[in-house]
Amino acid sequence: MTENIRDAVIIGSGPAGYTAAIYLARAGYQPLVIAGAITPGGQLVNTTEVENYPGFPDGILGPDLMDAMQHQAEKFGAEIVFDDVVSVDLTAGVKSVTCDGGDTYQARAVLVTTGSDFRKLGVPGEVEYSGRGVSYCATCDGFFFRDKPIVVVGGGDSAFQDADFLTRFGSSVTLIHRRGEFRASKIMVDRAKANSKISFVLDSVVEQVNGNDKEAESVTVKNVTTGETTTIPANGVFVAIGHNPTTAFLNGALALDEHGYITTDGDSTRTSLPGVFAAGDCVDSVYRQAISAAGMGCRAALDAQAYLTELSA
Repeated sequence: MTENIRDAVIIGSGPAGYTAAIYLARAGYQPLVIAGAITPGGQLVNTTEVENYPGFPDGILGPDLMDAMQHQAEKFGAEIVFDDVVSVDLTAGVKSVTCDGGDTYQARAVLVTTGSDFRKLGVPGEVEYSGRGVSYCATCDGFFFRDKPIVVVGGGDSAFQDADFLTRFGSSVTLIHRRGEFRASKIMVDRAKANSKISFVLDSVVEQVNGNDKEAESVTVKNVTTGETTTIPANGVFVAIGHNPTTAFLNGALALDEHGYITTDGDSTRTSLPGVFAAGDCVDSVYRQAISAAGMGCRAALDAQAYLTELSA
């Protein structure tokens, strides 16, 4: 048990968490950031080129952007702990946060910026071939499928970014989408259509991942309009169909919407409990962008600062 009661603990890193840490640290609150044990920095750690974050006209690698944010927060006095939060007690004036490693931290204000996790297909073969063909991280695993057929499942910006990146490795890349139109931005769609290595299978869903004892070999795909079933060769199956908010660890401590996102009070970042604030993709089910998460992290820090100022008044 940490003896000292801190002003603020931030659960989660990424653009929201690190931005909140920068603001609170500069205000003199010396926040503790519990950044996660495996993937501190959030989803951008698994992203290649980030072209739409302001200030980087030539783009910046996702991991480099997160490293810079972390170092900026530390420069102003934030403390970073690389662990996962497994339980919380947020009802009292002094809140408690317990980590997987056994440490418990106490704080007057808690900011939740835990982001979201990859959504799964939920089809036969997905679990069996996870790590043996099925992947949720193109930048992590694309290299393993050099000169092999690849499919990407999804229709948003992430799916198109993955497909474009994977053409560096695969002999072909087939993008499978359940609808006839894409959710991705026009520039991403145009770029993919101009890439001769990318083909499209629309109005279709993956029904099964097939393979041998060692690796995935193909996917069974059903056209939702005609009902026709086909088999597409694929040693690499990259799933990019969205995310689920990382809020299960709260165990009902905060009010959530029907999809598991933390609900906040109007345009603020205040949650259902006093002194608890939330920002980023664990709140935002609409925009889910690095820049909007960073902006929300700023707002959470300012809301927390106002709360802490009122406590000390």
